[in-house]
Amino acid sequence: MPKGYSIRAYLAGATAARAGDEMSGPALLLAGLALTGSATEASSLLAGITVSAAIGGPVLGALLDRASRPGRLLACALALYATGLIAILLGLGRVPTACAVLLAVFTGLLGPALSGGWTAQLPRVAAGGHLPRANALDAMTFSAASLAGPALAGGVAVTLGASTAVVVAAALVAAAAPAAWHLPTRPRPTPEGRPAAVTGALAAGFRVIVRRPLLARATYTSVVCCVAQGMLAACVPLLGAQVLGAAGRGALLLSCAAVSALAANAVLARHPRALAPDTVVRASALVQAAALALAATGRPAILLVAALVLGVGEGPQLTALFAVRHREAPDRLRGQIFTTGASLKVTAFALGAAVAGPLATWSLPGTLTVAAGTAVGAAAGAAFVGRKPFDGPPRPGVG
Repeated sequence: MPKGYSIRAYLAGATAARAGDEMSGPALLLAGLALTGSATEASSLLAGITVSAAIGGPVLGALLDRASRPGRLLACALALYATGLIAILLGLGRVPTACAVLLAVFTGLLGPALSGGWTAQLPRVAAGGHLPRANALDAMTFSAASLAGPALAGGVAVTLGASTAVVVAAALVAAAAPAAWHLPTRPRPTPEGRPAAVTGALAAGFRVIVRRPLLARATYTSVVCCVAQGMLAACVPLLGAQVLGAAGRGALLLSCAAVSALAANAVLARHPRALAPDTVVRASALVQAAALALAATGRPAILLVAALVLGVGEGPQLTALFAVRHREAPDRLRGQIFTTGASLKVTAFALGAAVAGPLATWSLPGTLTVAAGTAVGAAAGAAFVGRKPFDGPPRPGVG
């Protein structure tokens, strides 16, 4: 572990940034609704800040891989993201909706810095035998943020106002910047190992993901699982209304899943080498499929059990996915592979939510059954991903 920088500093920064990220979406929705009075405009802000991550992730990752001090670039990205949130807030009700949404799109380009951009730096903080446990702890920050962020957004909005909730979200993201700024530097590259141009690095990063079978399978499984998770997210309000008695109670399901994911990752942190990460990624997809199938029964008690089971699948899968990426990614492309993976997952989640909306109005159990089948497909389809002709070693220069 590098002198002068501890895993605690890394985890504190990651937790703050990710809690701010999880808080920013609900806070923008609430602020948009309060300041414009339009649910359509409010949802457009959330869509804008989310969808642009698909573009920003690979580019940001390539830039991080080229930087000799990636922590400083990461800190600047965090500061700009926080500034973007404040700018959106100041513009609500004062500038045309299209301008506010455009600002949200530009802010969202930096979103992957809060997820994959952080995790890509972990091997320089906890190298060698410390990495498996640190990897599990890092994944726990996502579960903790997903549990605390929305609850904090709602609590602050109720007590201090929706605008204050956006300010607090921005403050959390900005508070992570010092921890990012002091991240360990990258070793000086040899002439042969100097990074390629950004466009060449983007192509090389995608080739590594496709041509390394274990990485391709883990990426495929996690991305398809995100489609299923997005479908569930779209069903949560209806589940709350039809099964739990109020639409707002549906959020309890996501909280239950976050708690069980946090608990499952805590166990993995104590036993980081208990199972091969490749096995965990696929097995966790089947656990999620079982949880979604249970949710389709529409019974209150079973629905709560389903939420807990879902977290047991989601938490370890994220930890295992990070382990596969750390193991398979060349160091000079690590940032891009992590941010590209994060972008693919965000896009898949949004796709699942978009598809589930119309389906849920037709049949809520049917939609959850489709989501369960999607998760099964994530596990089953992985067997066919990365097979020949891609099983050979990557070409020279790819990593």
